[in-house]
Amino acid sequence: MTDISTIEAALAEVADGRFSAVKLDDGRVSLVLNVSGLDVRDRGQIEIAVKGRLLELDGVTKVDIVMTAEKIERRLIAVGSGKGGVGKSTLSTNLAIAMRALGRKVGMVDADIYGPSQPRLLNCEGQRPEAEGKQLIPVPNEYGIPVLSMGHLAKPGQAIAWRGPMAGKALEQLINAHWGDVEELIVDMPPGTGDVQLSMMQNHKPVGAVIVSTPQDLALMDAVRAVDLFEQAKIPVIGMVENMAGYACPHCGEISDPFGAGGAEAAAKTMNMAFLGRVPLDMDIRKASDGGVPPAATDGGQGQAFHDIAKRLVTWLDNQKAAA
Repeated sequence: MTDISTIEAALAEVADGRFSAVKLDDGRVSLVLNVSGLDVRDRGQIEIAVKGRLLELDGVTKVDIVMTAEKIERRLIAVGSGKGGVGKSTLSTNLAIAMRALGRKVGMVDADIYGPSQPRLLNCEGQRPEAEGKQLIPVPNEYGIPVLSMGHLAKPGQAIAWRGPMAGKALEQLINAHWGDVEELIVDMPPGTGDVQLSMMQNHKPVGAVIVSTPQDLALMDAVRAVDLFEQAKIPVIGMVENMAGYACPHCGEISDPFGAGGAEAAAKTMNMAFLGRVPLDMDIRKASDGGVPPAATDGGQGQAFHDIAKRLVTWLDNQKAAA
């Protein structure tokens, strides 16, 4: 006849380390299942597996499961800029991938409601998120970065002509989703300093922000405004990244600087903030990004710049957490 030890041995096959408080009463098994870090799909699968395995045992007629989960301290990192066209989305994608390579549990929120790019960058266009109740389930992809974007909800090519409050509600849905074991969310911010940015900062309070700029003066003027916005909201600026910094001629190898050189580093120094690194202006980065193959996901090449920046970002996050 089945006893507690037999039940626990069966549970170890399908839920090792996740079960506790096992009881058996007249053919009825009850237990507590720890589903911390599992998304809705995985929770459903482990529940089915547990019930199926236990009902195979002699004399077991019913299985009652209570699911518990430890609350995950999820931290948001905003990647922003004062204007569009500076490569903010590309940096966000590659930072997430590089952070995952460092062992972080990372997710991506495409907060650029009006111009979403992440479905293309993470090669998951055409996929729609499932939902559990009123919460969305992030879209998976081959790079292991769960992501949510308006690009997954709108039709291809559809203009999203919403006023600020509607865009704010959409962002709320993207952030308050079933993120499973994700501990750090990269938030790819819209360009500028408008309603969506304010809503995100006020309601979700990122632990810090990364500012992206190209080297030229016009872009740096807008980047300074983005820094000021985060500072007004009392959100620490982790540092600045200079994108499109230096172009190597594919024929002769000579380096030229069509957008200038060193402007973001100088601006960071002037504002007494960290300079996180620079990413070159490179055709391979553009082609790979358009093709849904982020450079940080490949070996060597231009992806190294993103990995270097990610290491500095992770160091800041760990220091910030240790000091809290």
